[in-house]
Amino acid sequence: MRAQEIQEHVRRRPFVAFRVFLSDGSSHDVRHPEFALVMQREVIIGLPNRGDEIPDRKVFIDPVHITRIEPINGKRHAKVRKAR
Repeated sequence: MRAQEIQEHVRRRPFVAFRVFLSDGSSHDVRHPEFALVMQREVIIGLPNRGDEIPDRKVFIDPVHITRIEPINGKRHAKVRKAR
């Protein structure tokens, strides 16, 4: 997925918490916009323990391995199409 597409989810106002799905089958939740840093070749997601508000660990993800993003509330956003 392109970095710009990921950044759109982080900057959405009002912010909607979302889950990032990866090509290896794993997923990570972004529950606050400050918990994700999007760069051209890397996405850093801060991961808090259950009940904590401040992340205590992080994952580094190559955007190419992000296969889809869905809101955590279970409702799907319209799929973002890649420009060709």
